Amino acid sequence: MLSKKWSIVGAVATFAMAGLFSACSDSSSSSGDDPKGEDSGYDQNSTEAGGAYVMITEVMYNAPENSALEWVELKIIGGSAMSDMQYFNLHLDGAVTYYFPAEPLDTNEYIVVTNDPDLFKKTYPDFAGRLFGPWEKDVKTDSIAKLSNEGDVIDVKLTGAGDVSCAFSKEPPWPSLADGNGSSLVFVGGNPSQASAWAASKKEWGNPGAADEYVSPITVRLNEIQPFVLGTDNGWVELYNSGDKEVDVTGWIFESKYKNASWTIKKGKVPAKGYLVLPADDESVFGEQIILNPKGGSYYLYETVGGKKTGGESSLLLAASNLSSGIIDVSDGSTAQGAMNKATKGAANEALKVGPLFIDEIYYHPMEGGAVPFEFMEIVNKADTAVNLYVTKASKSKGWKVEGINMEFSSGTIVPAGGKVLLLSDSLVKDTGAIRTDYKIASDVQICLYKGKLSNRGETVAVKEPFEYDDIQPDETNPDANLALVQWYYDWSDATLYSDTWKGLEEADGYGKSLQRTDYTTMGYEASAWKAAEPTVGK
Repeated sequence: MLSKKWSIVGAVATFAMAGLFSACSDSSSSSGDDPKGEDSGYDQNSTEAGGAYVMITEVMYNAPENSALEWVELKIIGGSAMSDMQYFNLHLDGAVTYYFPAEPLDTNEYIVVTNDPDLFKKTYPDFAGRLFGPWEKDVKTDSIAKLSNEGDVIDVKLTGAGDVSCAFSKEPPWPSLADGNGSSLVFVGGNPSQASAWAASKKEWGNPGAADEYVSPITVRLNEIQPFVLGTDNGWVELYNSGDKEVDVTGWIFESKYKNASWTIKKGKVPAKGYLVLPADDESVFGEQIILNPKGGSYYLYETVGGKKTGGESSLLLAASNLSSGIIDVSDGSTAQGAMNKATKGAANEALKVGPLFIDEIYYHPMEGGAVPFEFMEIVNKADTAVNLYVTKASKSKGWKVEGINMEFSSGTIVPAGGKVLLLSDSLVKDTGAIRTDYKIASDVQICLYKGKLSNRGETVAVKEPFEYDDIQPDETNPDANLALVQWYYDWSDATLYSDTWKGLEEADGYGKSLQRTDYTTMGYEASAWKAAEPTVGK
């Protein structure tokens, strides 16, 4: 039988218990727009609007000058004040954990919680707001928890089911200025799990405890990059201008993080609503012939004026592949990146390459007392042949991974043609046998465990295949310098940025239904690729 502890997993209390709910929104905007506008998600006509609408407005996850300081800024932007934060169980969870004390929180009041209050006061001597912290220790290290410089998710939670997942990352298309380069990360509206909802602060070190000005997006973007393929293609960079005016990119900077190198564009104009292709082997464009490596990596385009960066940028994360990588626009206003099904040089991108493995089902918010009281995911192999999820490249081996839930497959995991893999939280390691029995899961369906957790609000989940690796020279000052260091590069098989705000799919948000794939011709970024239906564990 199922373990009794499952009965409280994913428990959902009603908002009416506290009259509260939480979300993220804009602390200000460069144009002075009302932060309770449409983009913030605040609805004055909603039944919850009489409560308190709590949000994250700013995050410092990787401070400049190698400072160890980290902090998160929150405030109420709608509804009523909170008489007692502890009574309403206001707390942070996910990347860090902090429970706010029995103090009031007024509307439009900024509060900040940090990993190091003393260092915060030293860094911001003029800060006059309320400061909380430090947040709780990491149970694995028994030291104060740290916001990962690689990226993570911070959840804001209140009594009941009111919570939101606010993401941050160092990878494209997230702003590089917030990754140790001087700025904080400012929420500007939209889905807080998406990079398009965040921007870098204009002010160095951010502006905790007050409204923020942020770097506005530029109209020119890195739209598609074709890597070098011997005997086939010397590579090229495609820019797209969404604006109504031609943009001269002469003097702008193109950077490869993989090569740790940058080049100044010698000439080029991107027409309004048009494209400009920059050949990688044209010395008159970059000053030399450049090699765009098929191992992938992060590429950036920086706007400059008078030879100085303005802060405006565009970025693209290349999949490890011989195919081109590019950006497609998603119907919810966000974008998706990955290897392209085919190159579209000088024209609009068509579709991302996808498969052979697909995310088939996501049960991210279990219903209290429901038939399935635990979260799970399923992956299906749509190829005509089996797929080994532990591959060997040259002399080294590596497992496929599922980003977003901290999952890497081990040796011996092979998915037959048409077969599935059931993914469960490693908190259920002792219950896998009972789950297989109680849900009548076939013996040929493998069960694998992940270390993370599916967000109740939405996050990016991606299935990736090891493509190639680099041997890295170890640091001789490191006591483990004798150990071989390897950097792996991955190609994308499938990905989604699911959301509890997807129209028509609300029943998957704690009401007993799961997200189930209906369209395997494209990656799972569009809500139209899914339906909400009764969960089918391992089937």
